[in-house]
Amino acid sequence: MNQNTIEKNRLLAQTVIKGLASRNMTGYYAESKEEALQQALALIPEGSRIARGGSFTVNEIGLTEALMQGNYEFCNREVEPDKRAAELFAYTSDVYIGSTNAMTEDGILINIDGNSNRVSSYAYGPKKLILVVGMNKIAKDVDAAMKRARNVAAPANMTRFAGRNTPCTKTGTCMNCKSPDTICCQILITRYSMHKDRIHVILVNEELGF
Repeated sequence: MNQNTIEKNRLLAQTVIKGLASRNMTGYYAESKEEALQQALALIPEGSRIARGGSFTVNEIGLTEALMQGNYEFCNREVEPDKRAAELFAYTSDVYIGSTNAMTEDGILINIDGNSNRVSSYAYGPKKLILVVGMNKIAKDVDAAMKRARNVAAPANMTRFAGRNTPCTKTGTCMNCKSPDTICCQILITRYSMHKDRIHVILVNEELGF
């Protein structure tokens, strides 16, 4: 990432943070993955019941490893043998951690899900939601964010699931399919948080996730 992009992202992050505030959500800015990790841990009290989705970004900043090693009741869905029990644990958790497929410059979150445990937890259940978001996921408006979620994030995420066969795995772009293997079953648009201090978004001046 060149210096011009870094400076542009710094300014853009402040716009996004103001947009989040207007939607009753709290935004933070981190210059690096290391800063993002420290900010996330600062938001999670020791002893918290914590759940997570399948976010690659959370792994990239080292948050999953830190929670596994820390003093938390951390239910890591990726390693739990009973996936459904792990997913249901999320609804009664103190903290749910993840990322977003895309978000707008004025703070609207766009997320697409297959099993829908992630978007349902984003919408309701966990007391606190912490999202770690690379600046590469910021889009101009809802239309642009939706295009990113469907044409960038979804095809990239499909590569994580061996054996699934959807048109986007061949074309690299959304074909609006109804394949049994699709991971585009539910779309969540979060434009406002009814509950103050529930949704926290850490913006990172790096390219993270899909």
